Amino acid sequence: MKIKVLIVDDSALIRSIMTEIISTQPDMEVVGVAPDPLVARDLIKKTNPDVLTLDVEMPVLMVSSLTERGSEITMRALELGAVDFVTKPKISIQSGMMEYAELITDKIRIVARARVRTREQFLADVAQRTNGSLPALRSPLISSEKLIIVGASTGGTEAIKTFLLKMPADCPGILITQHMPEGFTKSFAKRLDSLCQISVNEAEGDERILPGHAYIAPGHSHLLLARSGANYITQLSKDEPVNRHRPSVDVLFRSAAQYAGKNAVYQLNT
Repeated sequence: MKIKVLIVDDSALIRSIMTEIISTQPDMEVVGVAPDPLVARDLIKKTNPDVLTLDVEMPVLMVSSLTERGSEITMRALELGAVDFVTKPKISIQSGMMEYAELITDKIRIVARARVRTREQFLADVAQRTNGSLPALRSPLISSEKLIIVGASTGGTEAIKTFLLKMPADCPGILITQHMPEGFTKSFAKRLDSLCQISVNEAEGDERILPGHAYIAPGHSHLLLARSGANYITQLSKDEPVNRHRPSVDVLFRSAAQYAGKNAVYQLNT
């Protein structure tokens, strides 16, 4: 059965490009296009799509503008239940979007398989899964020699927020790679820092990893764990993307396994 996609965007050009991209895929079909939320509402009732693509700038795969304001709105949309997002090119939208064709269609397949839950169901599930593991982190791992390593796909932002909100101010240092493009990670870190007991920052590279601090990989670089004498430090790399991702969860986990090994607790959100 084909994945039914409804495209919502106020730009006729974007609607046309998205239709062209999706229609070339043998396992997908465009069941409707809408220029605004009112038309989209009627089409949702009529076509019952598996996936919606939409632009959060309009008054669930988001196709969003890569601006500071756009990144903050995107973070909020992810909190409210959007599964993933793709950024619009800043220039040459037509050629840029066509270059994104493989990324867009891959994300549509992922979103179509997502197990969508209400916010209340999600938070209850995360709380149940983390309550059993967090007490063990509070005492034996309170040391700069102990770490927590976290990896997540784009849609894992809410899980990371819930996880960090439970962290006490003296928890082990935390390194996070979230598959997210440049321009969004800074907004993500800033928002978490305003909510959590611990300090949350976008990693800058070569900084000592301290208890009570979380370091999020910037959207332009891989985040790695390294050592400087007796201390753990962050390291950034602009090496090629891994499985089309930079930052890459694989890169962070490999470096942590090399330098921290059993001194780290590893969490993967999918």
